[in-house]
Amino acid sequence: MTITVHHLNNSRSQRILWLLEELGADYEIIHYQRDAESNLAPPELKNAHPLGKSPLIEDDGLRVAESGAIIQYLCERHGGESWLPDPKSEDHVRHLEWMQFGESSFFVPVMLKIYAGRLGDAAAPLMPRVDEQFEAHVKFAEDNISDDLHFVGNDWSAADVMMSFPAEIAVMQGYGEKAPKLAKFVEAIHARPAWQRARERGGAYFIW
Repeated sequence: MTITVHHLNNSRSQRILWLLEELGADYEIIHYQRDAESNLAPPELKNAHPLGKSPLIEDDGLRVAESGAIIQYLCERHGGESWLPDPKSEDHVRHLEWMQFGESSFFVPVMLKIYAGRLGDAAAPLMPRVDEQFEAHVKFAEDNISDDLHFVGNDWSAADVMMSFPAEIAVMQGYGEKAPKLAKFVEAIHARPAWQRARERGGAYFIW
């Protein structure tokens, strides 16, 4: 059965395509393009998800939204068991933490920095706090990624997939020098043939 991915360009959906390529899963893409001026998702995405959210997948009549849920689902049901730690291990607990961190704690300052940055001078009073929180979360990720560039264990995992997008944002925002391991982590992801295939199928993605 072919998986359908509702894919918004320049979005967290890219990591879902990457994972699907890593798993060798059969999938098709329904493409949605951001508005060139507002950078907002197009209104037709609400036909797929009431909130106009991407990523969203459809698999044998089942719809799954939210990046963490999609990543877990694909690993459990489409041959990605090796991307998940043993549920009885400490790594499993660390995996749960990073899966939540990547889409909650870290992503709050990411979104604030992106949106406040578009406001220019109007956001000036808020920016010192946003920048402080963004840098603190980047530092936390930098301090906790291993020297072999993984967030859990010593091989690629679902936690790395989840953390790929905020790490890319950190590098894109100029934090590569302050977070050299995160920068190398992003480079290692982008060097993977599966990521490159996903990039080719998914379309334009940030500056890469």
